[in-house]
Amino acid sequence: MKRVLSILMIASLSGACSTLISSAATGMSDNLSMAILNQDDPQLVRDGAPSFLLMLDSFVEGSPDDADILAASATMYATYGAVFAEDELRASRLTTRARRYAQKAMCESYDSSCVWPDATYDEFVATLDGIGPKQAEFLYTYGFASLAFLRAHSSDWDSLAELPQIEALFNHYLNISGDEVNGSVYTFMGILLTLRPPALGGEPERARGYFEKAIAVSDGNDLGAKVEFARSYAKLLYERELHDRLLTEVVNADPYQDGFVLTNVMAQEEAAALLADADDYF
Repeated sequence: MKRVLSILMIASLSGACSTLISSAATGMSDNLSMAILNQDDPQLVRDGAPSFLLMLDSFVEGSPDDADILAASATMYATYGAVFAEDELRASRLTTRARRYAQKAMCESYDSSCVWPDATYDEFVATLDGIGPKQAEFLYTYGFASLAFLRAHSSDWDSLAELPQIEALFNHYLNISGDEVNGSVYTFMGILLTLRPPALGGEPERARGYFEKAIAVSDGNDLGAKVEFARSYAKLLYERELHDRLLTEVVNADPYQDGFVLTNVMAQEEAAALLADADDYF
């Protein structure tokens, strides 16, 4: 589960800030989210984000039943916990809070989801049919926060048992989101389908289709999708040529694509590291 792409989670910041601030205050929302996404210094984001997290908590304290504020807070906590928290205990705490906020947001917007923490797989899936486009973004946020949580708790096999639920959730999200789909979900689906080898239920060829879709919907601007395609699919099937081609494309690409700068800079660093280790793996 640690292979889940942390960098990709930053892309979900787009819209989170605007959702939050349009509900709790006014102005600066779109500029704030784009400033983060177009920042080419990851360390600056790492250093500056904690102050914003505290501000989010103050918004939740003031409006504890506001699903929009809860969802935006969940996104920010999940992103920081998965991407920038290097200490395992800290990552666990941050992503646990993210998951709690995301669950509360879903519960406020869709009553049947209030039972999810204690639901079996069949019970969970049965509730998905009642979720429509109106709750699509809350559903995505819950899945996103859950992936961050599961990554931080990857040593807990009970947590990993939730992976089929998250796959079902994202499948339903794709069915109801229409043109408003968050392109990152295609990469997440590719990751979920390659977490296990084929002999244990993995579906790499379906995963390849999702990775290719993720690249296509961003017009190739999301370099993180290519990195995860190489790491999750090409390495799993020992396709060295595909692996090296994808990563070389990432290293040689212009990272300064609007809305993807931060994720692309981090993706290029990851791609270079994977290429350097390729001879030891293949």
